[in-house]
Amino acid sequence: MAHTSQPPPMLCRHALVLALLGAAPLMGRAESLRCAGGSVAEGDSRLSLVYKCGQPDAADTFCAPVYYEGTGFIVPDPWASLAVPCQVVEQFVYDRGPGQLLATVHVRNGIVQSIAYGRAPR
Repeated sequence: MAHTSQPPPMLCRHALVLALLGAAPLMGRAESLRCAGGSVAEGDSRLSLVYKCGQPDAADTFCAPVYYEGTGFIVPDPWASLAVPCQVVEQFVYDRGPGQLLATVHVRNGIVQSIAYGRAPR
């Protein structure tokens, strides 16, 4: 009878956990925006954004949508505004020049929430 050597199940679990922990920084990687005055990242203030990058090429504000709990469906405005006060989101677009993607920065409560690169806003 041949005996095959297999690692103990606990060792496999530890290896899997370590691999996932090692990959976690790559999965949650935040974007940053490099400007003439320095880099801006998620978590920075609106003031820091404008100080480092200047005034945006386009800007807009809107109330963040409210979703039904546990779903991806938006609560219609008359009911949403009765239940939850408006959470203002500011959206700034920076045109970084020829050959560079547009940068769209979302700010909520004075803090940069996200930075995305790509096509012009719709």
